Amino acid sequence: MAASSIFSCVPLAPPVAVFKLTADFRADSDPRKVNLGVGAYRTDDSQPWVLPVVKKVEQKIANDHSLNHEYLPILGLPEFRSSASRIALGEDSPAFKDGRVGGVQSLGGTGALRIGAEFLRRWYNGTNNTATPIYISSPSWENHNAVFLDAGFKDIRAYRYWDAAKRGLDLKGLLEDLENAPEHSIFLLHACAHNPTGTDPTQEEWKQIADVMKRRFLFAFFDSAYQGFASGNLDKDAWAVRYFVSQGFELFCAQSFSKNFGLYNERVGNLTVVGKDSDNVSRVLSRMEKIVRTTWSNPPSQGARIVATTLTTPELFDEWRDNVKTMADRVLLMRAELKSRLEALNTPGTWKHIVEQIGMFSFTGLNPKQVEYLIKEKHIYLMASGRINMCGLTTKNLDYVAQSIYEAATKIH
Repeated sequence: MAASSIFSCVPLAPPVAVFKLTADFRADSDPRKVNLGVGAYRTDDSQPWVLPVVKKVEQKIANDHSLNHEYLPILGLPEFRSSASRIALGEDSPAFKDGRVGGVQSLGGTGALRIGAEFLRRWYNGTNNTATPIYISSPSWENHNAVFLDAGFKDIRAYRYWDAAKRGLDLKGLLEDLENAPEHSIFLLHACAHNPTGTDPTQEEWKQIADVMKRRFLFAFFDSAYQGFASGNLDKDAWAVRYFVSQGFELFCAQSFSKNFGLYNERVGNLTVVGKDSDNVSRVLSRMEKIVRTTWSNPPSQGARIVATTLTTPELFDEWRDNVKTMADRVLLMRAELKSRLEALNTPGTWKHIVEQIGMFSFTGLNPKQVEYLIKEKHIYLMASGRINMCGLTTKNLDYVAQSIYEAATKIH
C-alpha cells in the first residue's frame, strides 16, 4: 500500500471569487455573454488597453543602454518612491517641506497594504499587539480582511458604510462606529472610488470623519487604488488623503498603479508614510526595510521605472493625465447610459445611484437571486454582491444588459 502524502491533510481552499467568475465567463460559449466582473479596465471593444504613454516610456527604457538589472535598494527605486508619494500628497504638501514623508515600493497596492499591516502589528500601539482593533468598511474589497488577518491581527471589525435602503453612504452609522471604537484603533479608509460600492464621502463628510478620528486618536490607513481613474482629476481623487495630512495626522497610504497606468501584471505599488517628523519616519522605514527583506527581499524595476519616468517628465506626465481621463470619461459615459436605459424601461427601483457613484465599480443593488438569474439565464457575469465593473459595458452590449437587468428586477424579488 502506497504511503499517504505528507500533504494529505491539507484542505482544498475555495477559489478566489473574481477569478473564478472570469474563468466561468471564458468557458461560456454563448455569444451573448458579458463579463461585468473583471477587475480591470476594458475598451469599448471589451479589450485591455495599454496606455499610449506606457508604450512610449517602455520604448524609451528599452533604448536606454545605461540601464541594467542590478538589485534596487530594498525600499525600492528612489525616484519612483518620491514621485509616487508626491502624486498622493501634492507637490506643495507641507509634509514634504517638513521632511516627514517616506515611501516603500511594493508589489502592487496589496503589497503596500501587507507591509503596512505587518509594521503596525509589530510596532503600533505596543510591541506585537495583535489585539489592536482593525476596522474595515462593510462592505469592502475581499482582500482587506485577509491581509490584516494574515498579518496576525486577531480583532477585525466592520464599520458601517453602505446604506442599502437609500443606496448610498451610511454617514450616521460610520460616525457612530468611529465614536465607539477604542482609542488607537486602525481604520482602513478608501481614498476614492470605494470598492465595491463606488460611493465616496463628500469633502464635508470627510471633514466630519477626520474630526472624530483626530479626537478619538484613531489611525488612518488609506487605500488609494484609483487616483485619477475615479473622477479623471488627480487632485480631486486625492483630496481626502491630503486633508488628513493638513490636519496633522500621521498616516499610511497604500498606492496602486495597476488601474491608473494599466500596469496590472507589473505589480507597481507604493506605501506612503507620513509621520510627525523626519526622525520618526526614518525609524519607521528602517523597520519596514527589515520586513521587506524577508517578504520579497527586493522589488522589480520595470513597472517602477515606467511610472517614475512618466511622473517626472512634464510632457509624459501631461500625456498620462490625458490617458487617465480617457478611461475615467468612458466609465462616466457608461454610467449615464446604463441609468438612462434602465429608467427608460421603467425598471423597478431607483437607479440614480449609478451616476452618483464613482470609479470602476457600481453597487447595483441587485440581490443574489437576481444575480444568479443574470448569470444562468442571460450569461451576464457579475459578483454575487451585485457589484459590476462599468468597463464591462460597451455601446454594443448596453441595451442587452439593461433589458436583462429589467427582466431580473421585474421577475425576481
